[in-house]
Amino acid sequence: MKTATRLLIALCLAPVPALAQDAAPAPAAPAKPAAPAKPAPSASGSSEQEAGDVSEVDKDRLGPLRERVQPVSGHLFLKKGRFEFSPSATLSIKDAFFAKYILGGTLTYHPMETLGLSLRAGYSINTVANAAQICTFSEGSGENTTRGCHKPTYEELDGDAPGQMTLMGGVDVQWAPIYGKISLLAEQFLHFDLYGVAGATAVQYRGPAKEAKLTAGGNVGVGMRFFINRWMTVRTEFRDLIYVEKAVNPSTTLRNQLLFELGVSFFFPSAHPES
Repeated sequence: MKTATRLLIALCLAPVPALAQDAAPAPAAPAKPAAPAKPAPSASGSSEQEAGDVSEVDKDRLGPLRERVQPVSGHLFLKKGRFEFSPSATLSIKDAFFAKYILGGTLTYHPMETLGLSLRAGYSINTVANAAQICTFSEGSGENTTRGCHKPTYEELDGDAPGQMTLMGGVDVQWAPIYGKISLLAEQFLHFDLYGVAGATAVQYRGPAKEAKLTAGGNVGVGMRFFINRWMTVRTEFRDLIYVEKAVNPSTTLRNQLLFELGVSFFFPSAHPES
């Protein structure tokens, strides 16, 4: 009986320690440090953010292209206040009797960026043109008349055929209103300018009786410069030289000579005057 009573009391008191453990408060977790409060943007701070470094924003937006593609605005090459010396070689076009190879040069002063004043001189080497022919006719008339043609020698044309220039010189005015750039590759640009030229020319030629004759004329044309660096260019020019010379038949003839010129220009001083 006593044993049963003790067992009953033990069963009744068993939940008490469990309830005591559940009622104990759990230890508090360590507190996290509070994040620092962000300062309110002031009026000046807002304006600085809006008008900040735009280049940084552009770099983020454009990526590596901003660093690779360089701006092409403005003139890479300036001519104002500089001298241009240009040795050149000139070839005549569509000659009837004499093909001419002219070795010479041009000295130009540029008082303005678009204006130049030039002195020009050249020495001409004459050869027989491919189109020249000398034809002979047999005596008689009608259907029995025959003829033979052959390419003439230099001695056969010397002093008799027109267009036999020896020396030339003149004064020109250049006007260059157009400056441009040609994209060669993604990162390379070729700078150039386009100009017109007109002026007076003195021409020495070999006339009848193999005498040296002097006459006056004029020339007009167009040209281009391709800039290699800040003091050197490659120059091409196409001109029409017009002058009057004496000949055998007719006694005077108006010559209209087309010339193509290729030269290299050197600018002095080599640096821009303002630099």
